[in-house]
Amino acid sequence: MNGTRPGLHPGRASGRIGAGAKHRLVFVDRLLATLVHLRHGVTHDVLACWFGVDRSTITRAIGEVRPLLAERGCTVNPGVRLRTLAEVVDHLGSSGKTGIVDGTEIRVRRPAAGRKDRDRFISGKNKQNAVKTMVVTHGDGRVLYCSPTRPGSCADITHARQLGLVKLLADGPAVEILADAGYQGLGAQTGGRVITPPHRKFKKNAPTGTRRCTSGNAGRTHRGGSGSNTASPI
Repeated sequence: MNGTRPGLHPGRASGRIGAGAKHRLVFVDRLLATLVHLRHGVTHDVLACWFGVDRSTITRAIGEVRPLLAERGCTVNPGVRLRTLAEVVDHLGSSGKTGIVDGTEIRVRRPAAGRKDRDRFISGKNKQNAVKTMVVTHGDGRVLYCSPTRPGSCADITHARQLGLVKLLADGPAVEILADAGYQGLGAQTGGRVITPPHRKFKKNAPTGTRRCTSGNAGRTHRGGSGSNTASPI
């Protein structure tokens, strides 16, 4: 072992900006981390694991590199910047692309004792204290919208309704949005624009004739009758 951190080349000095602490990432790595974050929406925690540094190092690197990119004209075209959920729906309609909507939970510390809405942060799905946000992406996974957070007890479909997604889809352009079973019911409310898996009680079963035949054979077999699958000797 030569004492260097994994992922860094021996002899490459860490960069320094101003009088702050030294970076544990060289400038090329800071730039790469920023570009990956902006292009793919990778979180700071994941980038920290990839580069073998603390999350605060990634946060600081992105905060310093983004202004440098902006000064050199490397910014997102204002014409395609999506700031609201309504703009996202219009973008999907005009581009003809399929969207994906899902809720994601972030675990948080339990609110202080005595807080009025303390129990609202308990997620029914994961049985832990969390906040929830709704994310809309392209079919290729590019993040288009991330909503404000809600307490973890809020159901996915309730959160979508509170954000106005139902009205935007029902009154907006013809789009196709894929969702999981947590959003069942939005398809009927949006004219089929939200596509979810079928409800369990509506899943396609075996043909009626086959079901009756199977039931009858099972009954005769149970009584020791001729319903046995074993052929009788002649």
